[in-house]
This record gives sequence, C-alpha cells and structure tokens, in this order.
Amino acid sequence: MTGVLFFIGIGVVVIVAAYLSYYMRKKRRDETAAMAKQLGLTYTPVDMEGLLAYPFQLFERGDGRGCENVMAGTWQGLPLREFDYWYYEESTDSEGHTSKTYYRFSCVLAGIAANCSALTVGHENVLTKLATHIGFPDIDFELDDFNRAFRVKSPDRKFANDLIDQRMMRWMLQAGDQFSYEVVANEVLVISKRRKPAELVPLLGTVKEFLDHVPRVVYELYGSGAPQ
Repeated sequence: MTGVLFFIGIGVVVIVAAYLSYYMRKKRRDETAAMAKQLGLTYTPVDMEGLLAYPFQLFERGDGRGCENVMAGTWQGLPLREFDYWYYEESTDSEGHTSKTYYRFSCVLAGIAANCSALTVGHENVLTKLATHIGFPDIDFELDDFNRAFRVKSPDRKFANDLIDQRMMRWMLQAGDQFSYEVVANEVLVISKRRKPAELVPLLGTVKEFLDHVPRVVYELYGSGAPQ
C-alpha cells in the first residue's frame, strides 16, 4: 500500500509541475501580447522568422536552444524585434543520469547601416578572465574602468576601436551591467537576463541608445553614411 501511495504521490507532483509550467508559459504569452499591443508592435508566440539563423555567438551556445514570444515592428522610429531566447547545457552524472541546465534571456535585434565585423561586448567575470589566460585575450581600450567592466572580442581590432570610442564606452558604463551586446554584418543584438514583459521598454531603449552612440566614422568607413 505504501508503494502505491508513493507512486500516486509522484504522479500528482508530475501533474502539478506540468500544469504550473503550462500556466506560467501562458501567462507570459498573454502578458507579452498585451505589451506588444501597448507598444504598437505585432506579437507571435513562436519564431516565424528564423531568428536563430542569425550568426550571433549567443545563438551557438549550449546543446539545444529556442526562440519564442516575438514582438516586431517599429518603436520610436526604429524597426526592431524583441524576443525570448533560451538554451540548455546537457550533462551526465557518474550514474549515467542526464540533466539539463537552462539559461534564459530577453533580446532585441535591430539593423545598423554598416557592414560590421563580428564583435561581442560582455561583462568581465571569473570565467572570462580565465579564458584570457588560456589564449583568448580581450581587446583593451584607453579607459581602465571600461576594461575592468567589459570584455570585447572581435577578429577585427580596428573595427572594434572604430565602433567603441570614448563616448560609446562611457555610455556602456552608464548603462550598467544589465546588458551585453553583439554586432555582426548589419545587425545589432542587445541581450539581458529574462525580463518580465512589463520591464521590456528599457531593453528596447538600450538598442536605440546603442545606435545613437555609434560613431559617425563607422558609417563612413563601413557603410554608406549615417542613417537618417
């Protein structure tokens, strides 16, 4: 009898967990759809545009990944797309049991009128400092505060220095450690930890601010001039 009750208990836990997962996903979808309407953007619960095909490093992490809750349209004159992104890393313990660790983000994607080299700007931590020591050096800049706070990686050092001038560095320091940035080809991706739908406006504002701080020389050297 005890064994039967045990398995019944497990079944109840599984059902409750499945319901809570469904409820939370539906709640987020409803709240994101409401926010999209408020901002004048369209909403789709799944990625219909193939956003994961963009060659950003973030989209190459993990053993599996996905994109959902996509808002798209023009916000304050800027065409953009905001979406939830997740990836997981799979591990196996000594007994052969596998488990998945999930990492979840809110991202916003916008265009830039320049042909940019791949570049990432993230925040300095123990793991990135270790990577520096084993042969993956950061690109250093003239502001020590910026070098301590951020790691910048790009195969094109000149492009990195053209894009990240002192004005851009000071803005990134002011924006704080909530955001990371990627640039590749003619796209900019701004990344933060998963946000509640009601907290997405600062993320949209950050990509707009990023583009406002791109030096004119970037458009002169890598594009056809500053966007109007």
